[in-house]
Amino acid sequence: MNQLELFGVEAPTSAAWQRLDLAGANIRYCRAFLDARDRHCYFTEVLETTPLTQDEIVMFGRKLFVPRLASWHGESDTGYTYSNIALEPRPWTPALSALKARVECSLETRFNSVLVNLYRDGRDSVAWHADDEPELGPAPFIASLSLGATRRFQLRNQADATLKHALDLHDGSLLTMAGATQHEWMHQIPKTKREVGPRLNLTFRTVVK
Repeated sequence: MNQLELFGVEAPTSAAWQRLDLAGANIRYCRAFLDARDRHCYFTEVLETTPLTQDEIVMFGRKLFVPRLASWHGESDTGYTYSNIALEPRPWTPALSALKARVECSLETRFNSVLVNLYRDGRDSVAWHADDEPELGPAPFIASLSLGATRRFQLRNQADATLKHALDLHDGSLLTMAGATQHEWMHQIPKTKREVGPRLNLTFRTVVK
């Protein structure tokens, strides 16, 4: 039996949510969305069954490798473009489908796509950005699930860069961003010099067709 078959789709009923007090943002964080056994099993399954690749971007006329590995999955008509990288969806894997069901059950909403990122160590990162692409609609609802090593998540107000916030995204945690968040705030996962293991991040999204 595949170890994922041991899990149902019900999310933990005791999960505690924290709302971030940031002007113009609608952000909630649940540190223990998955328990220890589930997050370990899902981390292994996603890592072993997701076709992660390293994309290239062009900056100032130079081709550079994106400092992380990624894979885009979703329904057949959920093409997505960010940073001039055009992505066509790969099929859902059993692991990604199971996690999507867990997240949807907890949030009482539906997603049709997911971006999987692998941060291999502290040298991998994602720079300041907002997930405000037209494909995500005027008020994107994004659910960000973390598996593996803890990484620092930073937020910065788009109108006033002195307004900042940071929190650690722990193994098995779930962070949601909704409403005007992507239009009011930017976010990043910075590089770190401290020794840190691999982290998988699954950002569930709804591409507007």
